[in-house]
Amino acid sequence: MCHIRAGGIFLAVLLCLLTVRMSEALAQSSASIEQNFANSLTAVPSKGLTASGAFYVPVYSSVSMSQGKLRADFSVTLSVHNASETKPLVLKRIAYFDTSGKMVESYLKSPVALKPFATVEVAIATTDTRGGTGANFVVDWAAAGEIAEPAVEALMVGSVGAGHYAFISQGRPTRLVGKD
Repeated sequence: MCHIRAGGIFLAVLLCLLTVRMSEALAQSSASIEQNFANSLTAVPSKGLTASGAFYVPVYSSVSMSQGKLRADFSVTLSVHNASETKPLVLKRIAYFDTSGKMVESYLKSPVALKPFATVEVAIATTDTRGGTGANFVVDWAAAGEIAEPAVEALMVGSVGAGHYAFISQGRPTRLVGKD
């Protein structure tokens, strides 16, 4: 009888710990970029930001399998790299959208500047399925003058059964096409 009670208490404590860890792991908060990547950041340039662009990054926090009868969930890590060796890159927006195009989370409260060759990341936990099968990020950037275009990509990692999978999705610069 004593072993059953001790086992029940152990399971209750384990469940509480898992619940706390899962709520922490759902998504990186918007303040985390400034805190977690303080060594990658520098002051936002005071002179005019004359160069700018945006990246669209398709990500897969969930993937449909077996003709839609099964779903596999993946963690997602978005990485934004300043490809310039000499100039800071200003990040104006990092936003996460779900399959229906609704914004799930915005990761910047105000613009931040990446040091030359520095990187910031946004992490979405495997348990955070808010993005769904058609999730995506939009990254808006700017710079004071000519700069190397940043590198933006996402790494998805997960497992299905005994198999483990990892794949990358490269960001695509958004450009206007066609004529009115």
